[in-house]
Amino acid sequence: MDYQYRTKGTCSQLIDFSIDENGKLHNVKFTGGCNGNLKGIGKLVEGEDALAVANKVAGTTCGFKQTSCPDQLAKAILSVLEK
Repeated sequence: MDYQYRTKGTCSQLIDFSIDENGKLHNVKFTGGCNGNLKGIGKLVEGEDALAVANKVAGTTCGFKQTSCPDQLAKAILSVLEK
């Protein structure tokens, strides 16, 4: 199923992604932010277990910010899995 998450506190504004029936993450795409780094994150997490990805990147900070694009990805995944 396809999802879209509006980020908070980061340079990116949106995260589009899919989680399949087996809980695997697909097609992670960020809008805004550091283009190359965020494309890399999408490639690294492709086909990985969504909950494992969320647990791994949750709490990551960016500079002086209390969140980051990976942390926002974790929040996006958890918001879907908690439903």
